[in-house]
Amino acid sequence: MVAFALPGITLGALIILFGAYSLLDGIFGIIGAVRASRAHDRWGWLLLEGIAGIVAAAITVLWPAITALALVYLIGAWAVVTGALEIAAAIELRRHIPGEWLLILSGVVSIVFGIFVMAAPLAGALAIAFCVGVYATLFGVLMIGLAIRLKGRNRSLDMGSTVPLPSR
Repeated sequence: MVAFALPGITLGALIILFGAYSLLDGIFGIIGAVRASRAHDRWGWLLLEGIAGIVAAAITVLWPAITALALVYLIGAWAVVTGALEIAAAIELRRHIPGEWLLILSGVVSIVFGIFVMAAPLAGALAIAFCVGVYATLFGVLMIGLAIRLKGRNRSLDMGSTVPLPSR
């Protein structure tokens, strides 16, 4: 809901969180490299990862617009991949849960959101924050619907289903 009311702050928060994460990841990568070198383990890749994290944090601070654009593509790619996996999971679970169409629909919503975000990244970073709000709302409602259906299924299992329970 915050994404709808304050999209600018939402986008700013995403950028700040990414920068903070990158900085901490970089610091911990360098600490890991130092510890690995003391233990005479391989440390080169850890050091490189740590430096990359700190560079990403610096870019985030120095050029937040580039970071916002990169985050737009990252969020879009994540949504497409997540949507495809949700659809695959629904197909696999169709024999085990009622209402798998809700999971399929949430996968479709994820894919459409991801494609929209990647197709129009320059439509404005504020629009992306708004889209995150729409996506989160739709996805949340669909997952609540699925949870209600699954809860009903658990009740029917508890009431004497013929499904064998795993032995200990």
